[in-house]
Amino acid sequence: MPRIAVLQMTAGIDPADNARVLAEAVAQAAQGGATMLFTPEMSGMLDRDRKRAASSIIPEEDSPVLAKVRESAREHGIWVSLGSLALDTGAGRWANRAFVIDPAGAIMARYDKIHMFDVDLDSGESWRESNAYQPGSQLVTVPGTPVGTLGLTICYDIRFPALFDALGRQGCDVIAIPAAFTVPTGTAHWHVLQRARAIEASAFVVAAAQVGEHEDGRRTYGHSLVVDPWGDVLLDMGGEKPGLGFCDIDLARIAEVRAQVPSLANRREIAK
Repeated sequence: MPRIAVLQMTAGIDPADNARVLAEAVAQAAQGGATMLFTPEMSGMLDRDRKRAASSIIPEEDSPVLAKVRESAREHGIWVSLGSLALDTGAGRWANRAFVIDPAGAIMARYDKIHMFDVDLDSGESWRESNAYQPGSQLVTVPGTPVGTLGLTICYDIRFPALFDALGRQGCDVIAIPAAFTVPTGTAHWHVLQRARAIEASAFVVAAAQVGEHEDGRRTYGHSLVVDPWGDVLLDMGGEKPGLGFCDIDLARIAEVRAQVPSLANRREIAK
C-alpha cells in the first residue's frame, strides 16, 4: 500500500523562496515514508501582477525551481508530482505546466493546463488566465508510478467532467488536481467537485492546494484533499495553514469500487 505526501503551501512571489519550501517538502516526504509527493498549482511562484512576474517566468530548461525539485527527488529517491509552474514557451503566451519527476530526477511527463480560468465572481474578483497563458490540448497519463497510472489535471480543469471521464477510460488509478482555488469558489464547490470527479472516474483524487494570504494580495482556499474512488475523503488539510500531510493509498479499493458500480464500463454514447 503506497504512502503519498501532500504539500499544502502558501507560495509567494520569489521563486527561490518557493524552491526552498519544495526541497524541504521532498526531504520530509521521503523521511515520512512517502513514495510520492504531490504539490499545488503554481508551486514555483504565485503572483497576480503579471508585469512583475514576467521577469521570473522563464523557459523550462532554465527554471531553477524545476532544477531544484529534480535535484531533491534524486537526492531523496522519491517521485514528485509537481503541481505546476509558470513557464515561458517562447510563443507569446506562457504555459501553466505540471511535471511528474521520478526518483532519478528525470521528467517522466508534462501536462499543460487545458481549461483557462476566465471568470468574474460576485466577490469582485476577475480572472483572465487566457490573457497570459496558452491552453494545452493533450490528455496526459503516466503509467508505472508508485500509485499506478497517474492522470494529470490542473485546478479549473475540475469543472469539465469530460476530461475526467477520458482519464477514467484510460484506466487511471489516481488523478492529480493541484490547485490555487479562490475562497468563494472553494467554499461553494471544492469538496463536492473533488468527490464527484473521484466517483465519476472510479479513481483516487489527490488535490494539493495553495492556502491562505499570499504576498500578491490574493487569498486561497486550501483544504488539500485525498479522495477515494467511492468518494470518501481520506485526508483534508484544512483551510488555515500550509503543511505536509500523509495518506496511504489502497489501490485494491479501485477494483472493488469498479466491480460494484461499473459506470465506466456501462457508459454509452448519446446521440446528438
